[in-house]
Amino acid sequence: MEMFSYPFMRMALMATVLMAIIAPMLGVFLVVRRQSLLADTLSHVSLAGVALGFLVNVNPTLTTFLVVVIAACLLEYLRMIYQTYSEISTAILMSGGLALALIIMSFSDGSSGVKINEYLFGSIVTINESQLFILAVLALILVVAYILFRRPMYVLTFDEDTAHVDGLPVTLMSILFNVLTGIAISVMIPIAGALLISAIMVLPAAIAMRIGKGFQQVIIISVIVGLVGMLSGLVASYQFDTPAGATITMLFIGIFMIVNLVKWSVTKLRQK
Repeated sequence: MEMFSYPFMRMALMATVLMAIIAPMLGVFLVVRRQSLLADTLSHVSLAGVALGFLVNVNPTLTTFLVVVIAACLLEYLRMIYQTYSEISTAILMSGGLALALIIMSFSDGSSGVKINEYLFGSIVTINESQLFILAVLALILVVAYILFRRPMYVLTFDEDTAHVDGLPVTLMSILFNVLTGIAISVMIPIAGALLISAIMVLPAAIAMRIGKGFQQVIIISVIVGLVGMLSGLVASYQFDTPAGATITMLFIGIFMIVNLVKWSVTKLRQK
């Protein structure tokens, strides 16, 4: 295709494939653990890291890594305190992260606000080689971690009490999962945007859960859906000159609606 004759579009294609592996795999665990808002929370917190980087003249990716690691630990601590009301922890960190970002921005010069806007909406066509390398390393780590720790994560995801009985380090595993999710989000934010990052993580998982019959199937289907949706969105955004992140999100929503409509129709036919 003509669009892939441009180097920046080839970079965008590779980034899209890597994100289609990372985001849905993490998204399945988030949805099953009833932590769908975690992606939104950490994306808001990541903005504080970005703002801090611009303020102190340091690579925003590095400061974002630091901030999300701290946030991941705080998130698990708050979740332990409010075990019955776990959504409180996400609400506190989401609002706190955004408030902190705005306060830090107020101490920066005017140009930092423009740069923050780039992180809010993202641009997949501006990805550079270092970001692509980090995405590739992250995808590799995630796949290897899933292969090696699939059963412990499965037990932790579905029943923490059973995980305790099995002698699994539940708190440590939860923190590490939150940290990995936060790092993934901080890497993908410049590409997908903070406002849309949760969509590319949660929607493929939600679609796969309507199709798959088991956990393994749901993981595989979510990655396939992620690949189809993100590659189609990338092509459509180029053809129609629309923002890539927004186009991908709308395609995922369209697929979600079609899958649920087909599922509803099949259920109705079986009842007759």
